[in-house]
Amino acid sequence: MTKEFAFASLPSPVGVIRLVFDEAAVVRALDFADHDARMHRLLTKHYGPVTLVDAALPSTIETPLKAYFDGELGALDDLATETTGTDFQRLVWQGLRQIPAGTTWSYGRLAALIGKPKAVRAVGLANGANPLALVVPCHRVIGANGTLTGYGGGLERKRWLLAHEGAWSKEGLNL
Repeated sequence: MTKEFAFASLPSPVGVIRLVFDEAAVVRALDFADHDARMHRLLTKHYGPVTLVDAALPSTIETPLKAYFDGELGALDDLATETTGTDFQRLVWQGLRQIPAGTTWSYGRLAALIGKPKAVRAVGLANGANPLALVVPCHRVIGANGTLTGYGGGLERKRWLLAHEGAWSKEGLNL
């Protein structure tokens, strides 16, 4: 059976954002337009066959996103989301939402937070499978040596987001 979700786009300073949400305005996926294939792949993996129906973006989603880009960095903290995935992935994604804006954590710190200190690689894989960019702030995770590591939206976008949040300057991370 095909699952049906609403679909809308929103321009942002880092490119067009694609949003997938349900009838209750709960965000199911968020990615960037230049990564549509990744978003569709993750949707199919998590929900099976999916049909996306163009819809107006509910203000309960649009307002916090615009506020975030206007500088209200905590505006996304209470945005309603729902994901599938393994229990471990959901645990990692819940942990990501605990990283405050303006800070960065290593994969090791995130692994320790969720009670799996030896699962650093698995945390990295779960981080990379995050279907909710920005809202589940995987861009705030960096390498243990302070370097930027991969980001599904691209490293330039990750730099911009960290700079927007005050965690990055021309000199690099503000540790």
